[in-house]
Amino acid sequence: IDAEHALDPSWAKRLGVNLDELLVSQPDTGEQALEICELLVRSNAVDVIVVDSVAALIPRAEIEGEMGDSHVGLQARLMSQALRKLTGAIAKSNCIVIFINQLREKIGVMFGSPETTTGGRALKFYSSVRIDIRRIGAIKDGDQNVGNRVRAKVVKNKMAPPFRMAEFDIMFNEGISVSGDLVDLAVEDNVIKKAGAWFSYGDVRLGQGRENAKQFLREHQDLFAEIRGKVVHNRMPSPSPKADAETEKAD
Repeated sequence: IDAEHALDPSWAKRLGVNLDELLVSQPDTGEQALEICELLVRSNAVDVIVVDSVAALIPRAEIEGEMGDSHVGLQARLMSQALRKLTGAIAKSNCIVIFINQLREKIGVMFGSPETTTGGRALKFYSSVRIDIRRIGAIKDGDQNVGNRVRAKVVKNKMAPPFRMAEFDIMFNEGISVSGDLVDLAVEDNVIKKAGAWFSYGDVRLGQGRENAKQFLREHQDLFAEIRGKVVHNRMPSPSPKADAETEKAD
């Protein structure tokens, strides 16, 4: 649900989005967007619904009004009403709804973080998982920026322990860099050795510098798969003794 009217299909396809399985709606008002969302949830016709973004869900009264008119709390009331209707429907369906939001700054805050999100507090309370995603650095190829280093922090989680963090690369020409994740995790697990600026796997030198190592793995998919297999094996949780005992009992 592209409330920002910003989707570029050709760019999305280049970043790996399967357009054949993507349905796009560009509603005119916030009410229309949330009605479409509710209809899709109740239909069980889709697996994932993305609302981009909450900040762009503009109430009908604001669109039909004049520039400069005051509409205090309209969007917050709209979101609160919509989420009361959506929550039960989502729980009964096999569908996940992802709301993308934007950060704003509260004026006159002396203590604590001045950052807040648009659309009132209802979304914060009703959501099962909230993830704060922000840029923490630039990735450069020489003097040219080619991507961003991004940190994701789980600030709320009803499904698992919260406050976990992860860092990853978003490259401008490919989206999230899987090879970058693999290099980082493999170095942590000592699958890939790092000596100074050089990365190596066994007797194979992957390259000097992280970007060259990433490029090497992209070009050698057999090596990529081998290293990935070792990393996944290292990070798979070992079964608990209780689970083993229950399995033996079942057998």
